[in-house]
Amino acid sequence: MARLQLSIAMGDYDRTRALFDGRVQVDGVDPVYMLLSPEEMFFRAMRSQDFDVVELSFSSYLVKHARGDCPYIAIPVFLSRAFRHTSIYVRKDRIREPRDLAGKRVGLPEYQLSANVWARALLQDDYGVRPEDVTWVRGGIDTPNRPEKIALQLPPGVKVEAAPEGKTISMLLEEGAIDGFIGPRPPSAHILARNPNIGWLFDDPTVVAKDYYKRTGIFPIMHLVGVRKTLVDQHPWLPVALQKAFTQSKQAGLDLLSDTSATKVTLPFVEEQLKAARSTMGEDFWAYGVDAARPTLEAFLHHHHAQGLSARKVAVEELFHPATYESYSI
Repeated sequence: MARLQLSIAMGDYDRTRALFDGRVQVDGVDPVYMLLSPEEMFFRAMRSQDFDVVELSFSSYLVKHARGDCPYIAIPVFLSRAFRHTSIYVRKDRIREPRDLAGKRVGLPEYQLSANVWARALLQDDYGVRPEDVTWVRGGIDTPNRPEKIALQLPPGVKVEAAPEGKTISMLLEEGAIDGFIGPRPPSAHILARNPNIGWLFDDPTVVAKDYYKRTGIFPIMHLVGVRKTLVDQHPWLPVALQKAFTQSKQAGLDLLSDTSATKVTLPFVEEQLKAARSTMGEDFWAYGVDAARPTLEAFLHHHHAQGLSARKVAVEELFHPATYESYSI
């Protein structure tokens, strides 16, 4: 039987590399892989559905899924996870603590980005700063006039303004026209280098994030994997085959990371960081699958709806393809 030819778009990560280089195969599939940036993947997936299988923004997927008009169905493969305490930058000459953001102006590249949902959630839950307490200024990080990928209908109390024509939010932060910045990427590097008044909101975000995890059990999910629904209708075996392969590829990346005979990433203290992550979060600290991620999924679904981004409250049980909720055992 001929193998199914699929286009698969994903990021270039240690956890996907074994798929790209062929060490891990997807059962029954002849893949054409594309290693792309999140911005390109998400834009093309949501605007023109360019890929058969694609890494998706959790937030963008949920916006569309809640409306019933998403062309993709997700599988519980979490290609990007991050504690977003490092995603909040402020004018340190104005903002001393998180509560100071109330009543201020904060820039962001798109309101609905997953990183921004998580950042607003932690500001509200831990510091009492609600989304409606801030004026949000939307614009490109390095390029002016960035649009929202998806049209949004936000709650009446949420104030979102467009950045002035020709201005990026990095420029506005340096000029002092905004007081803070939230996004999955930092402000422009040259601005950070030359302006000592711009920095992280949290002086030691790692300490704050570890405390957050110990209190909540949440390791924030940014990206899922989506499969074109029309393909799944024709090939119902495909979601499980993909989940199996992505899980094997992640394990291959972790096996290499654990091999300290020669460090596999260009970063010192990798062995110590890996030991610390496992000590804090367990051996399978980057787990795929619904059960291990349930507290994180439930928190995101709650905040996404509360922030006015999903048209209805989506349950965990309807988030992914039904075949991916259970697995065989021996």
